[in-house]
Amino acid sequence: MIGRQDVEAAWRLIQPHVRRTPAIELPAGALGVAAPLALKLEALQLSGSFKGRGAFHKLLASRVPAAGIVAASGGNHGAAAAYAARALGHKAEIFVPTTASPTKVARLRSYGATVHQVGAVYAEARAASEKRAAETGALIVPAYEDEIVFAGAGSVALEFAEQAAFDTLLVAVGGGGLIAGCAAAVGAGTRIVAVETEGTPTLYEARRAGRPVEVAISGIAADALGASRIGTPNFEVAQKLVRDAVLVSDAAVRTAQRALWEELRIVAEPAGATGLAALMSGAYKPAPGERVATLVCGANTDPGSVA
Repeated sequence: MIGRQDVEAAWRLIQPHVRRTPAIELPAGALGVAAPLALKLEALQLSGSFKGRGAFHKLLASRVPAAGIVAASGGNHGAAAAYAARALGHKAEIFVPTTASPTKVARLRSYGATVHQVGAVYAEARAASEKRAAETGALIVPAYEDEIVFAGAGSVALEFAEQAAFDTLLVAVGGGGLIAGCAAAVGAGTRIVAVETEGTPTLYEARRAGRPVEVAISGIAADALGASRIGTPNFEVAQKLVRDAVLVSDAAVRTAQRALWEELRIVAEPAGATGLAALMSGAYKPAPGERVATLVCGANTDPGSVA
């Protein structure tokens, strides 16, 4: 299982290639949250989400063949992998499910990737990508079930901890790469809370079962949080270091998106507003004096959808 040292090493390797994103601290009462709140604006990361950190780490830490890279994604990971491949001079083929938003598909193509839309859910796109990699010899860049990828993703927590003081970090969960990396980075001294929508409860159900299990995927955040099963190494980290997991409704996510726009003029996709939704809706209630933080982890959406 990876630890803080692995995340620190990943951070050193990727720093020249990724953006140091800003953090803002808000007083108690802001955005309807009773506790002091810190937000990490990782939606301003290259390619529009935290995924760039893991993608760059995978490519920089691996030997990339002439065939380039292949990735499967709900959209954000694909954009990050395509961006990193272009930046480092590699070819990229990205497989996304038919549920991927047009905004995310357009972003993939703008980075020069060949895009294949296959299947209704991420798992089907992933199977098609693995078949293609076997045919071409390309490097597979997993979206989340890869310790190299989530060590890179965890660098966001190290950076955030330098910028703001917090006791609890709420992290949106899809396949578990971001929360595994963040937990490995700061979970020994910080309360890590997983937040998922009611339609994408992969870690929530895995915690109930004591192991990764298949879940049905639906709802507002399915394109980004739509893994039907949490990654196995990701779950191993989460079992040890994630203190709690909560679910939020699609309506709560939409409310958080609009609050970010109306109060701060920050555009967030549904997954990017999921952590804040837990605080605004009361799904997670801070204790008196608790300092809470969350990641606005992605902004790959139609800006008109949050206005």
